[in-house]
Amino acid sequence: MFARWLYYFFVTLSALGLIGVLLAGFAALVIYSNLPSLDTLTDYRPKIPLRIYSDEGLLIGEFGAERRNVVKISEVPEHLKQAILAAEDDRFYEHGGVDYLGVLRAAHSNFSAGSVRQGASTITMQVARNFFLTREKTLTRKFSEALLAFKIEHNLSKDKILELYINQIYLGQRSYGFAAAAQTYFGKSLQEINVAEAAMLAGLPKAPSGYNPISNPKRAKSRQIYVLGRLHKLNHISSEELSALEKQPIPIKKQSTVFAMPADYISEMVRQVIYDRYQEEAYSKGIKVYTTIRQLDQEAAYHALRKNIIDYDRRRGYRGPEAYIDLLKYGTNQEKTLDDALDEVSDSDDAYAAIVLAAKSNAVRAYRKGGETVEITGEGLKFAQKFLSDKKEAGKKYITPGALIRIQKDKKNAWHIVQLPEIEAALVSLDPNDGAIRALIGGFDFHKNQFNHVTQAWRQPGSSFKPFIYSAALEKGFTPATIINDAPLSFSATQTGSQLWEPKNFDGKFEGPMRMRTALVKSKNLVSIRILQAIGIQYAQDYITRFGFEANRHPPYLPMALGSGSVTPMQMAVGYAIFANGGFRVAPYFIKRIEDEKGNTLEQFQPVTVSNGAKRVVDPRNAFIMTSMMQDVINHGTAIKAKQLGRTDLAGKTGTTSNFVDAWFCGFQKDLVTIAWTGYDEPRSLGNNETGGRVALPIWMDYMGPVLKGIPMAEYKLPNGILATKINSSTGFRESAGDVVEYFFNEQLPPLSDSPSLIDQAPKVTRDLKDQLF
Repeated sequence: MFARWLYYFFVTLSALGLIGVLLAGFAALVIYSNLPSLDTLTDYRPKIPLRIYSDEGLLIGEFGAERRNVVKISEVPEHLKQAILAAEDDRFYEHGGVDYLGVLRAAHSNFSAGSVRQGASTITMQVARNFFLTREKTLTRKFSEALLAFKIEHNLSKDKILELYINQIYLGQRSYGFAAAAQTYFGKSLQEINVAEAAMLAGLPKAPSGYNPISNPKRAKSRQIYVLGRLHKLNHISSEELSALEKQPIPIKKQSTVFAMPADYISEMVRQVIYDRYQEEAYSKGIKVYTTIRQLDQEAAYHALRKNIIDYDRRRGYRGPEAYIDLLKYGTNQEKTLDDALDEVSDSDDAYAAIVLAAKSNAVRAYRKGGETVEITGEGLKFAQKFLSDKKEAGKKYITPGALIRIQKDKKNAWHIVQLPEIEAALVSLDPNDGAIRALIGGFDFHKNQFNHVTQAWRQPGSSFKPFIYSAALEKGFTPATIINDAPLSFSATQTGSQLWEPKNFDGKFEGPMRMRTALVKSKNLVSIRILQAIGIQYAQDYITRFGFEANRHPPYLPMALGSGSVTPMQMAVGYAIFANGGFRVAPYFIKRIEDEKGNTLEQFQPVTVSNGAKRVVDPRNAFIMTSMMQDVINHGTAIKAKQLGRTDLAGKTGTTSNFVDAWFCGFQKDLVTIAWTGYDEPRSLGNNETGGRVALPIWMDYMGPVLKGIPMAEYKLPNGILATKINSSTGFRESAGDVVEYFFNEQLPPLSDSPSLIDQAPKVTRDLKDQLF
């Protein structure tokens, strides 16, 4: 009886097994017949981001959901292939898509551990999932994955499958593929990485966020050690090599260092242009854009702006911690609290965010993103010392445990407490001969403030606008020697467009009659107002449009003479370029050409240049004389500090608005125009005596110095129709024994006289307008 029942049991079991096999086979046939085509693999077209390059071909920006550099399997270092296989699929070249031994090994490991610790997906199965399937954990999806792996193995070579895996897999930080990850984490090409770096990259596919060496360096190191152990077990490295590699530190580079130079603002300008042309395809078709930006110029601009804005900010004093973090948010798990808090705060170049763990008057201990604890003592506390007092005043933000601060290393590797400036700044530099932008920094930190102050900030230019009014005066018959009275004036509301106005000079002094050249050099406000009165406000408003300014942003009232209208730094660059190039209007541009992913040119920009098609908008004699006058601003005037650069071919004008709200320096060398601006986004005073010459000029100098180093001194050639002659500096009249040389249009020469009276024998323009000028 027992034998019969046993017989029936096995027959039934066998029948059920056979039915199960038949059903599984039928299901496999049904699913297999519905599996997707492999065209995506055989004609691999990955999403390649928009890439932006400098004039030299250096990568300065990248936009796209997937950062990727496609490589061929022959370009992949052998030690990286070994590391990938050791970590993910050591029997890759032996199985047919599904590794049955691996499945059994994983099942045993998971059963022994009582939880899922090992997977059994082969590289081929991962390729199937990444290209065609979802990541849902269901039996149907896993079955489809296995069948698709068989299909892939049947149609593609092992090397091709591995190549697809190496290029497609996600490895964190928006990096897809190992080539992109090598650049992101190490700033290296795939061919440059060593065994230790290869092992760290090979450990990422298991959990790209969990083993990310930027955000989780400790876990990344433990995963790397596991991969190195696997390499040793598979006899790819010796015991001695294993020991040495485990101890080797991995220098992780931050994401921003993937780019050759800091150029976020110009990259964003390019992105907007390319998106307008190509819409969403801009981010996936591998478009390459080559700009006019030069590495030397861009780096010099970046460092000049940051250095001087930080110097200004230090003069204003420490403001206290940025915020306070609840260190007990996650109970005893303080590290999670700290990491979560710092994840929401971005570093600013080498000014790192840190959270204070302990604070005394002579020492501060703080936690940096990535698990590093730093000690700040001595000189490193000096800037913030008042906020470490034991006696605390109500309402003041002190440095206490939980405070979010900024720290920075000095040249001796000692940590200092610093802060991010509230003030903003901008610098733009272009070639006045064709408008090519050589450097552009739209603000102190793009990640803190994406507002581009070069193109979007409408600010009052102050005295940096005076050259355009003086240029208009030259067209009206004035000369640099015209005598104008620097004396008090008072105006009604109808004359100013607002209220009763009694303008003053910056220094509060009135110096009486002086030459127009001297007035510009000393930036005399009362002289500028008298000039505008004399030439006519409407005429001046129309005249400035030649330089690219918008008439409606410069209301026709007398304060226009002092720069009360609105301009952008880019507009000022275009305007000053006309003086630098001898009177031609050129349009600024920053894109040279656009290529597709294969290097075929899609668009090539052909700029209108001084020598080819640019429109002359100002008499070359006018441009020459204005340049000469602005050279004296540097040689003798408000920008005399720029003489430290040791050049004789520089010209420019400082600008400071009322109450020190905006500070400018606009200047040029014959082949390079540079504008520097500083101010607060919400306009307020920069502080007493924080003038254009003190705040903006140093930025300009620290940029122009390195950029012009080694460049021969330029000469401004005397145009036809202009005469240089000696004059009496007190009267402005020609004299054979005159004490200065001045330039005049031939038709505007002042008369010769042994003893002229100040007005009666003056040029006609001066006689006719003596009431306004005096």
